[in-house]
Amino acid sequence: MLKGSCLCGGIRYEIVGPVGRSLYCHCSMCRKTHGSAFRARVAVPKSSFRLVRGEELLVEYQSSASTIRRFCRVCGSPMMNSWNPDPDNYGLAMGTLEDDPGVRPSCHVFVGSKAPWYEITDNLPQYQAFPK
Repeated sequence: MLKGSCLCGGIRYEIVGPVGRSLYCHCSMCRKTHGSAFRARVAVPKSSFRLVRGEELLVEYQSSASTIRRFCRVCGSPMMNSWNPDPDNYGLAMGTLEDDPGVRPSCHVFVGSKAPWYEITDNLPQYQAFPK
C-alpha cells in the first residue's frame, strides 16, 4: 500500500495495488499548475485509489476539453488529473506520495513546450506528445 497527502494534510489517500507508467510532463499547463519546469506524474488505476480523508477539500478545474485537474482548496497542492483518453487512471502528482511507488519516470513528454530556461540533461526518451 502507498500513502500520500497534500501539503496541509487535509487530503490523505491510499493506493492498493501496482501503479502504472511514470513520466515527466513539460506542457505549459503542468508547468503553471506545479510552478516548476515539469510535472512528475504516475498513472494510478482509479480502482486502486482511495481517499482516506478530505474529499470535501478536493477542488476540480477543467484545464482543457479532456483534462480535469484536482487540487486541495486549502493549501493548493495539485493532487491528480483525469484525462478523457485514459478514463480508468488518474495522473497522480508524484510529489504527493509519502512512499516509494517502485517506478521511476521513463520519459519526458510535451518537450516542445518545455521551459526555455530548463535543459533536460538525462538520457530518457523525449516526445512531443504522449508516446503510443
